[in-house]
Amino acid sequence: MSILKSESRFTEKQGQYLAFIYTYALVNRRQPAEADMQAFFGVTPPSVHRMVVELEKLGLIRRTPRQARSIEVCLPHEEIPRLLPQPFHSSVSRY
Repeated sequence: MSILKSESRFTEKQGQYLAFIYTYALVNRRQPAEADMQAFFGVTPPSVHRMVVELEKLGLIRRTPRQARSIEVCLPHEEIPRLLPQPFHSSVSRY
């Protein structure tokens, strides 16, 4: 385990969610919805919501309750990890 990893304020998975929120807002000029994170990470709606609540409790993001697309990262962009590509799953079989 590297020294940097043990001093991190968030896990690798949490870092990827932070990176997604930051990158999505940068590219799309609006904050992501939980459904956008669900589609990108290929997880269930409750999984995304639990992660959002956890990140908020840690003070890594802020959001306005009952307001769509209000999630904002509370870290300087230098501290946000690079967004890694996610595996692509398709229902189409290869031939």
